Amino acid sequence: MEFIGDIDLVGLLSVIIFYFLILGVGMWAAQKKSNVEGVSEEEETMLAGRNIGMFVGIFTMTATWVGGGYINGTAEIVFNDGLVWCQAPFGYALSLMLGGIFFANKMRTKGYVTMLDPLQDAYGSRMGGLLFLPALCGEVFWSAGILAALGATLAIILQVPLDPAVGISALIAILYTWIGGLYSVAYTDVVQLGCIAVGLWICIPFAWAHPAVADIQLTDWTEKWIGEIGGGWWNAYYTDYFLLLTFGGIPWQVYFQRVLSSKSAKKAETLSYIAAFGCILMAVPPVLIGGIAKATDWNQTDYALVHHGVLPIPKEDTRMILPMVLQYLTPSFIAFFGLGAVSAAVMSSADSSVLSASSMFARNVYKLIFRQNASETEIVWVMRVAIFVVGGMATVMALTIPTIYGLWALCSDLVYVILFPQLLMVVHFKDYCNTYGSLFAYCLGLFIRLIGGEKLIKLPPLVYFPGYQEPTAEEIAEAAEKGTTAFGTQLFPFRTVAMVLSLISIIFISILSTWLFKTKRLDKSWDIFRCVVNVPDDQAQMNESDDGEMIGMTKSEVKKYSAVDEISNGCITSHVIPEEEEDEICVRKRKESLSRGGSIDKVRRQVSIDPAAQRKSTCSDGSDKLRKQTSVDPADVRLEDKSAPDVKRRIRPLSKVDRRESLKQLRQGIKEGVQEVKEVLRDAADHLPDGHRKESGDAME
Repeated sequence: MEFIGDIDLVGLLSVIIFYFLILGVGMWAAQKKSNVEGVSEEEETMLAGRNIGMFVGIFTMTATWVGGGYINGTAEIVFNDGLVWCQAPFGYALSLMLGGIFFANKMRTKGYVTMLDPLQDAYGSRMGGLLFLPALCGEVFWSAGILAALGATLAIILQVPLDPAVGISALIAILYTWIGGLYSVAYTDVVQLGCIAVGLWICIPFAWAHPAVADIQLTDWTEKWIGEIGGGWWNAYYTDYFLLLTFGGIPWQVYFQRVLSSKSAKKAETLSYIAAFGCILMAVPPVLIGGIAKATDWNQTDYALVHHGVLPIPKEDTRMILPMVLQYLTPSFIAFFGLGAVSAAVMSSADSSVLSASSMFARNVYKLIFRQNASETEIVWVMRVAIFVVGGMATVMALTIPTIYGLWALCSDLVYVILFPQLLMVVHFKDYCNTYGSLFAYCLGLFIRLIGGEKLIKLPPLVYFPGYQEPTAEEIAEAAEKGTTAFGTQLFPFRTVAMVLSLISIIFISILSTWLFKTKRLDKSWDIFRCVVNVPDDQAQMNESDDGEMIGMTKSEVKKYSAVDEISNGCITSHVIPEEEEDEICVRKRKESLSRGGSIDKVRRQVSIDPAAQRKSTCSDGSDKLRKQTSVDPADVRLEDKSAPDVKRRIRPLSKVDRRESLKQLRQGIKEGVQEVKEVLRDAADHLPDGHRKESGDAME
């Protein structure tokens, strides 16, 4: 390899070229816009206009979990503990399968924008904001952890300074995410996933052929490569982590962002299944690299020279085993591709997590808690500011906190223990939960998880569950050398127990609180969340499951779900769109048609001098067909409604605030409609004989 000082030129050049490639693709994708009518600016940025197709969808859905932590962690666990402990590929693949079966179709059909929308619908904005915290921490700490891993990789392999490596990598990912939103993230995922696959597969034959790598045969090293669980309480520990990966891998915004951006509910479900297969397929290269590292006699490599013969490899360096294989077991021109793959994997994870956390903050915290009447443009700019803030937080943590992976591990546990049972209930069993059950379950799950401790962040256990294993002599000696305290291991599956108890408590406390208030054993003034009996008078006629605090997002909070199922010919085909939303979409489309180039000519062709001429307009499949007859003489202007068959709609009484907002919107709509009609008639009058112009103008006014 060629060096300037201590910096590896070939490796540095490969990373620079790759970064320019990713930045270019991100900027190009930022120019794309959805051709679907009725899609809001908020959905355009956060969900790519719900217009992600099958090809891009397969790559970006697979990239939900296949990132820097995935490939580095897979190689590390195979090297340290053996193939049997490599649970992530199978756990995450199963989580994608279960997500497709039980959540993708329902969530996409209802047209939610973020994962927290159904939670705020059921529990209210304040409880939704509380549930936002573990989701936010998980995304931020995950981004920080993989950025720290990238910085360490570049520092070890390329000998470049850590701070600039992390800062520049984060800045590039933040920049194209800030400009293009999910469009840039999705299209760069295609390039990044391709780089991961091609880069790693190219490196494997060369690493395998290195003289220091033993031949594959049934010897001691292959037995160590396969590994073993350990028996006894280790089986419970193993099962606990597998369930955590499987069910805890579902309630993440990075996954539901892909689901909700799909063109239809059926495609979202299909993409989940294909991505599950992609997760397992993409785990093959790092598994092989971990096995190659296990079979390597590192004394015969340059590693022994660079590190002055420090063998075996220190445990803190084994997390870099994949880039170490690329550096010491492959030629420099091959390592060029491998380092690009490592960088691709990290950026693929970082941009998704930053966008997910920013989207949830802008919509579910800023909009639905603090600024219910904020415009879509304001929300988009808040999200863009949040992208820089979240990205900056992740970068600072990556550079300053040594136990990022420990923090992420704890937050992942909280996502499993707290968010999964909450999401499961609101999606499938909404009638059996309310805000009281949600809050109690939140506190219970958090308490049980924290008392179990977390040795990665030096959090001591308050309770020693059955099967607790005391620290080994080696761990005690290592801790004494570092001046820290050694912690044992909780082998009892307390994470899964906490999740199950949290799920049961949601149901039990919700039913109990409803019974106490309905039977008047508790006065309705104690219903502080206003979700059982203490509801406003103008909402008393609603269904009980939608009362009070249970209505997380009312019309005044600008809740508008498209409920889009299929997109065809640039028009939305929906399952159920409320009547008032149909009218809004009609008005929006008429305004958009006038704002496009050549719209006046188009309108002029629709206006006929013959009073018998008619113009037909169809808003969407399932919406009322409206037939308007336009004539030069205002007296001949007629409006004919052709009613659709009677459709039963659920009538939701509005609160005072909602009524004021509705009247405000109605007045604005009428004003805009009148102005539009004036412009059409004025334009048509310009083409009349002179004798009729003044007469038509007076009638129009």
